[in-house]
Amino acid sequence: MLLGVIADDMTGATDVALMLNRAGMRTVQVIGVPPADAALPEADAVVVALKSRTNPVAEAIADSLAACEALLKAGARQILFKYCSTFDSTAEGNIGPVANALAERLGTKLAIVCPAFPANGRSIYQGYLFVGAVPLHESSMKDHPLTPMRDSNLMRLMAAQAKAETGLVDYATVLAGPAAVKARLAKLETGGVRYAVTDALTNEDLMTLGHAVSEHVLLTGGSGIAMGLPQNFRRAGLLPERPGPQELKAPAGRAGIISGSCSTATRGQIKAALEAGYPALKVDPLALADGSQDAAGLAAWALAQPQDKPFLFYSSDDPAEVAAVQDRLGREKAGSIVEHAFAEVARRLSEGGVTRLLVAGGETSGATVLGLGIRTLEIGPEIDPGVPWTRVVDGPEMVVALKSGNFGAPDFFLKAWKLLR
Repeated sequence: MLLGVIADDMTGATDVALMLNRAGMRTVQVIGVPPADAALPEADAVVVALKSRTNPVAEAIADSLAACEALLKAGARQILFKYCSTFDSTAEGNIGPVANALAERLGTKLAIVCPAFPANGRSIYQGYLFVGAVPLHESSMKDHPLTPMRDSNLMRLMAAQAKAETGLVDYATVLAGPAAVKARLAKLETGGVRYAVTDALTNEDLMTLGHAVSEHVLLTGGSGIAMGLPQNFRRAGLLPERPGPQELKAPAGRAGIISGSCSTATRGQIKAALEAGYPALKVDPLALADGSQDAAGLAAWALAQPQDKPFLFYSSDDPAEVAAVQDRLGREKAGSIVEHAFAEVARRLSEGGVTRLLVAGGETSGATVLGLGIRTLEIGPEIDPGVPWTRVVDGPEMVVALKSGNFGAPDFFLKAWKLLR
């Protein structure tokens, strides 16, 4: 293994695995902290998918350190702590505390902070994170039900979470090339800076940054920063040139969609699917709470639908409706009751012959994968930037696509199936 990645949620893990796989690194994704006595799959890169974005801080740190140990034991030369391109986190963390723990374990004095992902409209300028043309705190992320983002200044956010001095590698330095970035990072480290936010507006910027951090043991950021890492290993003679996959062989069977994301992007994708005539059923947390909806009934409904189009379950709603449900049930219960239902639904669907499953939302994806008992995924072709199809290696015979709520074009639910054969 050359690169080990610790991802703080399921969709973020497939996102970064896709980035590496597309660049010719044989990449597999494992679900959860690998058992201490288990060998990791042989690959150029292994991505460990955790559910640590919104977990209690101590639990997130413990799981991340355990994943780090497994990756180091398997030979990883570099560790990437991958979080969302919108820096999703609560005021207390977990990005800063987890980064601190990994830095201490790896003996790293300075690590970069780079959630930029230009292909999906995430850019950093003067340390401020933009979503499209607006600052993060003016985007739809300000109303995220679990991790509302009310500040766009990454230096301020990271310094508060990590309780450590945070500096900036500005855009003029990035444009000057890898040597200039290295010199700036060295100067920040000498000055006692623990984290360096790096500006990035384009893929070329990410390639520059990747080149500049080739000797860093710890990196932190979104999947975009992984873009430049494979070439570092090629320059060192450790990685051959090879193409990424263009399609994925899927077992015969039924197709379906489970959506728990409430993001603007996903709600648009649901609208497009409804307009295309997909059989659809809205899952209501209040109905799950009072028993008028349950997993058995939901699965039975899906399996009774015509097979000419994928069926669609969605609990997605606008921010006002989500807030009203949270007020009645409590924020944690409102989320967990849907996650548990979807996990059980996924298990029943698999038993009923569903072999092609598309899941929208990080928390929903995590619950669904655990419900299916999946431990390892092989990365396939890209549907939209940041979202691949994957094949289950050691669970039910099926292919799954795990989509971050914010990712994908409006026709994502419609076109995804064309990459399967």
